[in-house]
Amino acid sequence: MPLVDQEPWRHARRHENLRAWGIDTAAGERLIEIFAALAVHAVAADTSLSAAELDDLPLRAVADAATGKRDYELLARLPNTFADERDGHGVNVFRLHIYSGGQYSHRITQLSTELRHALLVLAERAPIRSSTCGDVFRRAAEAGLHTLIE
Repeated sequence: MPLVDQEPWRHARRHENLRAWGIDTAAGERLIEIFAALAVHAVAADTSLSAAELDDLPLRAVADAATGKRDYELLARLPNTFADERDGHGVNVFRLHIYSGGQYSHRITQLSTELRHALLVLAERAPIRSSTCGDVFRRAAEAGLHTLIE
């Protein structure tokens, strides 16, 4: 999300939305991060991309997956264990929101809209017409940011 927050008002608006939805801002930011990784994974799995090919994955395809895929499609074909314990915990929190239903499932819908918007902002901001995941990964690395998919 820091890459989206080049204009300070974007950060404030997102946090305002999270609070309005009854979501702790730190937890919401983490869920958006996990959601993004799940959307990338789902698109990569659907198109049989290897890890080396993730760099070429268009951001718009990931944005479409964030709002167009069903919960179970985002969770399909995930590994049983994660190299980073924090990532595994994040995926489990995401699963818990889905399985709890009701307001928690509604939160996932709200977060999907927020994620889609963030990805489209990044895609539009790119100097090239079709921004890819690799472009975002490079910008994140240049900014010294940790990404879930490395």
